[in-house]
Amino acid sequence: MFRRKLTALDYHDPNGFDCSDETQFRNCIVWLEDQKIRHYKIEDRGNLRNIPSSDWPKAYEKYLLDLNCPFGVQEKKEALDWLLGLAVRYEYGDNVEKYKNCRPLDTSGNSDKAVDPLVNLDNNSPDFKAGVTALVNILKIQRHDDYLVMLKAIRILIQERLSPEAIAKASQNREGVPVALDKHILGFDTGDATLNEAAQILRLLHIEELRELQTKINEAIVAVQAIIADPKTDHRLGKVGR
Repeated sequence: MFRRKLTALDYHDPNGFDCSDETQFRNCIVWLEDQKIRHYKIEDRGNLRNIPSSDWPKAYEKYLLDLNCPFGVQEKKEALDWLLGLAVRYEYGDNVEKYKNCRPLDTSGNSDKAVDPLVNLDNNSPDFKAGVTALVNILKIQRHDDYLVMLKAIRILIQERLSPEAIAKASQNREGVPVALDKHILGFDTGDATLNEAAQILRLLHIEELRELQTKINEAIVAVQAIIADPKTDHRLGKVGR
């Protein structure tokens, strides 16, 4: 699952890499830090470079925390995939001029034909699961056993909260209209002037919400009426209607 990213990073043996081999795994982590990520100063990489040490897992755990990696040492494949993605991003950042004019490979043989990236999506692949898990952690979404359910939740959140329309709407300042509370009768008395005022405010806010709800209901009714109240004449039947 890591071959493509390791090849892009010019790793010495992308085809033979085995994540389950602890020695290979540790060597790969050290190689990523030394050659690509370079988060630590050279003199601070000693604990991470001490691959045979029994304290290496602690150094690796600290390394993930220092990088703000969303995965822990127990999520071995996911963490490595995240580190490889970070290394690819840094590699591009260091060589923008080299890669900016690269064209994507045309695997279909027809560059004019749009390809849906979800057609060949394998929802059981470790890459897919790692990507969904990373997005869930970033967006603070509740985890679920079904990765497709989490992907759907991610889509809904992005559409409702992170779309250009949602961001523009959230950025708009809604200026309220001053209201004289003494002109509105509460209808009951709590025995405390402060509580009475708070109750009046809550009631006015509730009324405003009801007005917005009624407006949406009216819009829905109009939309339905526009559909059912638009008869089409069928001259063959000699009558008006659908």
